[in-house]
Amino acid sequence: MSSITATANFIPVAQVSDFQNGTMKAFRADKRQVLVALVDGKFYAADNKCPHLGGNLSLGKLEGTVVTCPLHGSQFDLIDGRVIRWTFWAGFKAKANQMFRPLRPLRVYPVKVEGDNILVGI
Repeated sequence: MSSITATANFIPVAQVSDFQNGTMKAFRADKRQVLVALVDGKFYAADNKCPHLGGNLSLGKLEGTVVTCPLHGSQFDLIDGRVIRWTFWAGFKAKANQMFRPLRPLRVYPVKVEGDNILVGI
């Protein structure tokens, strides 16, 4: 489930010309690190900090709209922030991790493009 609010304050963070399809980058927006990605001509924005253990998602892997954290392989869909995979751990380690760090979706933000400007709603 997304955490987009109807009263978002849109902040310019980047230029459309900064991106090629299938790329993502981190930017600062209103005291937050925000990940912006371009997938199939559409921009997505989310917290750059993984909700599992705080990994820098911009250093991870982007496959379609799914971003993978470089720390423990947690995966999130940038469309709505839902958890695809919490970690790459298996068995007891995975179960114990979920007890102490329950699944949390990635916070996503609305995006607007005005000319060459990319604005993220915070």
